Amino acid sequence: MRHLLTLADLSAADLRAILDLSAAAAEPVLRGQGVALYFEKPSARTRNSMELAVVQLGGHPVYLQPQELGIGTRETVEDVTRTLACFHSIIAARVFDHGMLDDMATIGAAPIMNMLSGTDHPLQALADLLTIRELCGRVEGVRVAYVGDGDNNVARSLAHACTALGAELTVASPAGYGLSDAPAGVHQTEDPHAAVEGADIVYTDVWVSMGQERERDERLAALCDYQVDEALMARAPSAHLLHCLPAHRGEEVSAEVIDGPRSAVWRQAENRMHSARGALRWILQQD
Repeated sequence: MRHLLTLADLSAADLRAILDLSAAAAEPVLRGQGVALYFEKPSARTRNSMELAVVQLGGHPVYLQPQELGIGTRETVEDVTRTLACFHSIIAARVFDHGMLDDMATIGAAPIMNMLSGTDHPLQALADLLTIRELCGRVEGVRVAYVGDGDNNVARSLAHACTALGAELTVASPAGYGLSDAPAGVHQTEDPHAAVEGADIVYTDVWVSMGQERERDERLAALCDYQVDEALMARAPSAHLLHCLPAHRGEEVSAEVIDGPRSAVWRQAENRMHSARGALRWILQQD
């Protein structure tokens, strides 16, 4: 049984297989089958991309919220997982605590897919890889500069994805905001200008994520010199901009850049659907 919990668990061959399946025409491998989509955190891109990916594969997505399942209050994680496995071929979950996904996978009742957790965002990184491959014709050797708050689930999954497939990733963050558990091969710096010099891809994310609202003023002050604007992009004249969205124009990125000709964020957003389809197909394949 295959699970997709973190990209750190996947080999380079696994990642390439998912990318190839993402780029391929949809096949009805989920015909007549259900996929449970459990959301503890709301999301526009994740819900839309996952529901459409399941439908394109011939399946039926079922959107579930915490008050419907009562995990840890009305029922145990094990009982909920085993119940959902009676109806669904895959259980996908967007959760705060990554440990819940580990617990669900250990039960072994159905394949588990991580739609986002506090530590990892594998589906976003798969869409990033697919977008990079489309823009650059390859992933290996591509120079990626991630600018801003580096100690989050997006940067972590991106780091695992890049190192597995041979992309050169540099994370530029102020002191205290770097990627704390970066895999070997990831370069970190406090200088955003040095990070983007000659980059093929410049990537950024919001400075204040869900659950960090109380830290807003502190974060804006710490990260104010890390905005991706036209001056910063000028140091990488051939680079494309990526952003996982939602975006806060005037904070982590300027409107001129994200709405400009070098922005690939809408292709990246659409690729959330294609990469989700590829990930679902990969999960259903037998080793």
